[in-house]
Amino acid sequence: MGVSTFGGLGLAPVAPGTFGTLGGVLVAWLLSGTPNFLLSALVAALALYVLGRAVAPWAEAHAGKDPGFFVVDEVIGYLVTVAWVGAPTPLALFVAFVVFRFFDIAKPPPVKRFERIPGGDGILLDDVVAGVYGLAVMALLRTFLLEPAAWSLGAGEELTGALGALGAPLF
Repeated sequence: MGVSTFGGLGLAPVAPGTFGTLGGVLVAWLLSGTPNFLLSALVAALALYVLGRAVAPWAEAHAGKDPGFFVVDEVIGYLVTVAWVGAPTPLALFVAFVVFRFFDIAKPPPVKRFERIPGGDGILLDDVVAGVYGLAVMALLRTFLLEPAAWSLGAGEELTGALGALGAPLF
């Protein structure tokens, strides 16, 4: 059960998917210090996918189709959303959180279609596709809205400059 609830985050009394996504933020933040964040994030997502797929039949047998407590899929989808980032800043982690939650909740086509796949793949793949949508939005934001240097760890001055360019108050 620990894998499916991602250490209990899926047992939150409200918004378990949102709490599960916070698990993804934690994993991304912990991996941000690795030499190759992209590879680390993708390996973590793949390992979680394999584990999630293995425990999904148990979760569905005990709680029905795509049970709310099963949140490892949110962690995977979030990791896909931030996979392009060299090493995410707190700003990138936050923006990716909002972007991923939007796509996970809205489920634009074809995200919803993936839920109909039977078994563990059906539980997991809709969040992977939502993560791909999130990845595309994050890439667009990086390219057209924020300076790329603001999206890497230790970019203090660049982050301040990017926020200033957005009209955000500088302290």
